[in-house]
Amino acid sequence: MNQTFVELLEDNADHAAAFDGKFDDVQDAQQPAAVTVCCSDSRVLQDHIWNTDQPGSVFTCSNIGNRVLQRTDSGTAVSGDVLYPIEHTGTETAIVIGHTGCGAVTATYDALRDGISEPAGIEHCLALLKPHLAPGVQVLPEDIGRAEAINRLVEFNVDRQVEALLESPDIPQSVSVAGVVYDFQDVYGGKRGEVHVINIDGQRRCDVLQADYPDIASRVNRLWEY
Repeated sequence: MNQTFVELLEDNADHAAAFDGKFDDVQDAQQPAAVTVCCSDSRVLQDHIWNTDQPGSVFTCSNIGNRVLQRTDSGTAVSGDVLYPIEHTGTETAIVIGHTGCGAVTATYDALRDGISEPAGIEHCLALLKPHLAPGVQVLPEDIGRAEAINRLVEFNVDRQVEALLESPDIPQSVSVAGVVYDFQDVYGGKRGEVHVINIDGQRRCDVLQADYPDIASRVNRLWEY
């Protein structure tokens, strides 16, 4: 038996012991307050970002590049995993979570600039990101390095995913959509693991967001106001 799997099972036993009584109110239904769309990355712990230890509070989705759209036979649509809690559990807060040093954004950046070869499954995901990131690559400042360019495109991608949700007829106007960046690389100047708010309901100007939402003004922070 693979030792990693054995150790994970041991950790799960501890989890089950700690959480045994926390499922009483959600065994038969769920009403999560928020749905989050996060990048699939082992360094980004979706529940722990919010210090969440209560089942049923956050509906978590993840994929490479924190994408909110998928391709269907009838065209592009909001991904079912994102849409489900909004459509069926009364969730009215959606949060798109990018992160510093994103590998999916990096790969898409390289594909747009130089062309790269990836396995078909990864290429499919990059193809969904390319149309969103291509305009950002075109307007990047010429005097910034590779890492700086990628982290600005992380913000650009979050903005485009927020925009896609706001423009979708499947998302009711009552749903609030926020875009944030999770930083564990000391890019934004705060603590490692902090979430920095860069977009609320399509508004991405820091001064406007800080004025409109004074309670979270200190959490509003962007690298790139394009």
